[in-house]
Amino acid sequence: MPREKSRPPQEEPWENGWAPDTSRAPGTRRLWLAGALAVATVAACVTAIALNDEPAGEATDTRGGKSLSDDETGGLISFPSPSADASPSGSDEKGGMRPENASPSAGEAGETGERSASPRPQGSPSAHASASAPGRKPTPSVPASTDRSVSSVNYPDRYWHIGGGLVRLDPVRGSESRQDSTFTVVKGLADSACYSFATADGTYLRHRDFVLRSERSDGSSLFRQDATFCARSSPYSGAVMLESVNYPGRFLRHQNFRIRLDAYQNSDLFRMDASFFLVAGLD
Repeated sequence: MPREKSRPPQEEPWENGWAPDTSRAPGTRRLWLAGALAVATVAACVTAIALNDEPAGEATDTRGGKSLSDDETGGLISFPSPSADASPSGSDEKGGMRPENASPSAGEAGETGERSASPRPQGSPSAHASASAPGRKPTPSVPASTDRSVSSVNYPDRYWHIGGGLVRLDPVRGSESRQDSTFTVVKGLADSACYSFATADGTYLRHRDFVLRSERSDGSSLFRQDATFCARSSPYSGAVMLESVNYPGRFLRHQNFRIRLDAYQNSDLFRMDASFFLVAGLD
């Protein structure tokens, strides 16, 4: 009769004295390590793809969101330098004055409304035009308290002429037209180093809404400033440019044969439109 072997109790450890840990599945630690390695590998691949997708030789400008080429960045980190021709923007008609040493800005905006193109010159002046802004010192070529008419550099047969209260650049007509094209140049109402233009009927030429017109003085400081213009050197021999005393950087110029006050522009057309000869009175 075969002998019956006794089974060890289930609650006792095996012969080697070790009992398995039944609280977790076998190989859990290896699975966690494998998962972490896979995540790191995917992240590295995504980063490499993103870097390869960026066009070579370009850098992103974080200020404006645009790309800069290697020629612009120079291959090194650089910092923008301030513009040399930056100037304070103009104020409104009754606002404060800008600093006297402010340079005229080509980008300064005019009054509200779309501007039309200036008439093209009939002929080129013989003098050579300089690309620089006009000088800041008044020219001594205009004596005080004398009758003068004002002609254009690029339209020498047209003169400042009062019509309907506004000043235009018109050809000479009859005697009445000649009288309306003759002004008495006096010391500036707001600055004696500059000039004001008086008419025969006791009015003055002043800018309002950036348009030159003839008005009677109301005695205010604003009127005196609006009616005062400083003569600046012109790139054309014998001509002057007339800068507003309360809007430095804005000059009288003709546009569509109307005389108006515009911000300086670094162009030959603007310099011709803003250069005038002060000649003997037509009347």
